[in-house]
Amino acid sequence: MSDVEDRIADLEVRLVFQDDTIQSLSETVALQQMEMEKLRRAVEVLARRQADLASSLPSSDDDNQPPPHY
Repeated sequence: MSDVEDRIADLEVRLVFQDDTIQSLSETVALQQMEMEKLRRAVEVLARRQADLASSLPSSDDDNQPPPHY
């Protein structure tokens, strides 16, 4: 093989590895994006639960009121 053919073969091999790497990275990014969306929804659920619990607790204004027997 000539030097030019060797260089072309080397470039073709590199291209195949780069294509494989790009595909792998693309799949990883897609999986991470799905996981982030799942975690975002979980955080929203937890925030709603916390808000519900906070609204069901007595307000801090009640702490400053004297007991009813005064």
